[in-house]
Amino acid sequence: MAALGPGASSWTAPLDTVRLGPDDDATQVTAAQLREVAGRLERAGAWRPGDRDIIVVLDCGYDVIRLAWLLADLPMVLCARLRSNRVFCAPPAPKPPGMGGPPREHGPRLRLADPQTWDGPSVTAAAGTPRHGTMGVTAWDRMHAKLERDSAWHDHPGKLPVIEGTLIQLRPGGRELKPMWLWAPVTGADAGEVAVLWQAYLRRFDLEHTFRFFKQVLGWTAPKLRDPAAADRWTWLLIAAYTQLRLAAPLAADLRLPWQRPAPAGTMTPARVRRGFRGVCGTAGTPAAPPRPSTPGPGRPQGSKNRHKAPRHNIGKRHPAGKKRAKAKQSG
Repeated sequence: MAALGPGASSWTAPLDTVRLGPDDDATQVTAAQLREVAGRLERAGAWRPGDRDIIVVLDCGYDVIRLAWLLADLPMVLCARLRSNRVFCAPPAPKPPGMGGPPREHGPRLRLADPQTWDGPSVTAAAGTPRHGTMGVTAWDRMHAKLERDSAWHDHPGKLPVIEGTLIQLRPGGRELKPMWLWAPVTGADAGEVAVLWQAYLRRFDLEHTFRFFKQVLGWTAPKLRDPAAADRWTWLLIAAYTQLRLAAPLAADLRLPWQRPAPAGTMTPARVRRGFRGVCGTAGTPAAPPRPSTPGPGRPQGSKNRHKAPRHNIGKRHPAGKKRAKAKQSG
C-alpha cells in the first residue's frame, strides 16, 4: 500500500505491506490493512475529522463491493477497476398499484461487454488529459451488483445486502481501445466528483514504477530466501531504503549519463537519485560509530559437513501402487 501524488510521477510513498498466506482471505486481509493504515494516518495527523475522505484506488483483482461493505464505517472512498465481464443492475422501477409480492431489488441489467445495455447515464462529459488526450466519461448512478451466496458471502448472516455506487466508463478518444470501467460506492455524484474519482485512479499506475524499481535496481527478488519471515524483513528494508531516497531527492546531485537530459531539482527519478545518493551519505551525519576495518571470516572449513542445509519440500509426485521405478543398470 502506497500514497500517490496528485501529478504524474515515478515517486510513491509506500506505507504498508502484508504477505498473503496460502489460507488467507485476500479481501479480509486487505480490509484489515486499510483499517490499520487509516488509523495510523489519523494518529499521525495526516487526516483529521472534517477533511475530505481518503480515496483508495484498487486494481481489478480486488473485491471492491465486499471491501466497501466491510469498510463502510471509515472515512474512505474506494475506486476500483472492473473486469469487462461484470453485470450491474439499476434501481428497480416502482411496482404498479395493486400488484402484490415483495418489493423489487434489481432493475434493468447493464452488461459491461454489451453496448446495447448502456442506457440512462447520469453524467456524460469529455475531458482533456495531457497523456491520454480527450477522454469520454460516462457515469451511471445507484448501480449495484447482484450478490450470490458464494465463497465471499457464504458466512454473511441474513439477507444479502444491496450495495449501490457509481459506475464509470472511460473511453480514450482517437484510439481504438476498449473502454475502462470503474466502480465506487458513492451515490449522487456530480460531474466534478466523478472526475476526481477517475483521475485519481489514473495515478495508480505510478505504483508500477515503484515495483519495477524495487526489482530491477534495489534487488527485491534477487536474494534466495528460505524463510517467509526473512522475505518480510527484506521487503521492509527495501521500503526503508526507498524512503531514504525519497527524502534525499532534493539533496542528491544530478549525475546524469551522457544521453540523459538535465533534471531540475526535485524532478529526478528514483534511479537518478540513487546514483547521487553516495554524495549525500558523505555529508549527512550518522549516530553510529565509525566502522572498524575487518576482514571477511574464514567460512566453513574445507572438508567439513554442512550442518545448515536448506530444507527440502516434497513435490507431491506419487507412483502407482505396487510399481517402483527400475534403476538403470550401470555398464561396467
